[in-house]
Amino acid sequence: MDVRKLESTARQLVAKSKGILAADESSGTIAKRFDSIGVASTERNRRDWRELLFVADGVHNFISGVILFDETIRQKSQGGVPFPKLLRKRGILPGIKVDTGAKDLALFPGEKVTEGLDGLRERLTEYVRLGATFTKWRAVITLGRGIPTQTCIDSNAHALARFAALSQEVGLVPIVEPEVLMEGSHTITRHEETTIATLTSVFAELHEARVLLTGMLLKPNMVASGLEAQAQTSPQEVAQATVRVLLRTVPPEVPGIVFLSGGLTPEQATTNLQAINAQGKQPWELSYSFGRALQGEALTTWGGKPDNVKDAQTEFYRRAQLVSMARDGRLMSAKNS
Repeated sequence: MDVRKLESTARQLVAKSKGILAADESSGTIAKRFDSIGVASTERNRRDWRELLFVADGVHNFISGVILFDETIRQKSQGGVPFPKLLRKRGILPGIKVDTGAKDLALFPGEKVTEGLDGLRERLTEYVRLGATFTKWRAVITLGRGIPTQTCIDSNAHALARFAALSQEVGLVPIVEPEVLMEGSHTITRHEETTIATLTSVFAELHEARVLLTGMLLKPNMVASGLEAQAQTSPQEVAQATVRVLLRTVPPEVPGIVFLSGGLTPEQATTNLQAINAQGKQPWELSYSFGRALQGEALTTWGGKPDNVKDAQTEFYRRAQLVSMARDGRLMSAKNS
């Protein structure tokens, strides 16, 4: 394990003013996104959409890395350049989603466990050859009546730790993503309690697996009331609860936390990130790893039409710039100036 390399890559991913673009949607997920704009989810359309994002002028100032899907890491640009090489030439690190999705947890109705450990060592070796520098594995924790159970939390935490150890073994920085879902009508208090339980289990398993904390990143949810809750929490309440949870559960050795957007609108995710960073300096860099919250407006503008590419790239640049400012806690001052 190359400790120096892992630490350097992790720090580069959470460099000041920068964060990560999550462009690792599965085939099913991106098909739904394309359905919303009336575009067929073909291999070519998927490639064209992602290339639009990767080559947008100036976004390298705000994007440190891109999480790719298995299909995407093997694709080439319209000019014949492999996507990992194209990104590296722009100063952006290519990464790869390596889990195979959340499946039903046997005998635990309503709960999921993420799979993909079988054959992972061999797949990671191939991804290194294809140019990946970091990895990502997502676990999902659902809130409902009687769930999550501790078995579900611990099963996912154990898988996350094994993934992280295997990634570091071959020199790839793991992004550990235990997502306590925002879907539902739960209170922010319940979301906070469940996030504490989840992160406590995750870091206990990471310790047991001997994962190098200085060579990994955490990708958690923000702490908030459910998306369907009658009482919605303010950005300040989200920020206070989120930082409180992190201070209680995340060791200071972890170099950075890259939040997921979790179904929030681009504006909500950006505003919450600003409020979190406005809480003051913390032991870790507080950054972003957004998917829909970075892509949504650009996707609608693009609509699958070549004539709209430039306008879509402008929208992507605008949102990436706003998120970058929020990541540095500068968004409100800029709006007020």
